[in-house]
Amino acid sequence: MNSFELIPYVVPAVVLLLILGSAIKILPEYERGVVFFLGRFQGVKGPGLIIVIPVIQQIVRVDLRVITLDVPSQDVISKDNVTVRVNAVLYFRVVDPERAIIRVEDFGSATSQLAQTTLRSVLGKHDLDEMLSERDKLNSDIQEIIDAQTEEWGIKVANVEIKHVDLNESMIRAIARQAEAERERRAKVIHAEGELQASKKLVEAADVMSTNSGAMQLRYMQTLADMSTNNSSTIVFPLPIEMMSSFMGQSKPSAPSEKNKE
Repeated sequence: MNSFELIPYVVPAVVLLLILGSAIKILPEYERGVVFFLGRFQGVKGPGLIIVIPVIQQIVRVDLRVITLDVPSQDVISKDNVTVRVNAVLYFRVVDPERAIIRVEDFGSATSQLAQTTLRSVLGKHDLDEMLSERDKLNSDIQEIIDAQTEEWGIKVANVEIKHVDLNESMIRAIARQAEAERERRAKVIHAEGELQASKKLVEAADVMSTNSGAMQLRYMQTLADMSTNNSSTIVFPLPIEMMSSFMGQSKPSAPSEKNKE
């Protein structure tokens, strides 16, 4: 049998091999196949070896791994009318391949657009200070909103993280001035509280000294000792406490006598 006689057998064999090659599908563990029979949904198959009848059946592969989606920078006007540029990263995965393929045309693009609009709407309800100091709360709020809307598409949003909040130079300088003013305010408050506590202690000390005359003399001698240790040209002449009290007693106006009354 020559080669020309084998041609009628070779062509059908090649066609059969091509049909088998297109019919056999191998899906890895992290993929599933959504199978359609004459355009109608038939089922979700995989992983492993799958036989698909060419032309009659079609298969769409769906990746079940976590997908990292970089949300582009968005111009956001905060509640206190400050314009900032914010970008974020979103982590999601497909939990229902049937709904991810049938109910939305492109679930990746749809999730990206939803994340951008949600990011602008949520951050626009908060002040700039909240954007900078309460990122965990904002991340949780954005994740809950997106996850509630993508559940219809068979998508689970695992996490949302705000990466950067970019400000212009004028706003950065204003925040620096505000922080400096806040530090000065706290320093003055602390100083005032210290003065208040010191005044209370001085009042208590004065009450103790007023009840004991010896305490005043000891304080007087301690003050003289402190002054003597300083390198100054001041000359101090100590006077007895009794002498000073006698002078103070004489300086008080005396009571009017009986003659003056007459």
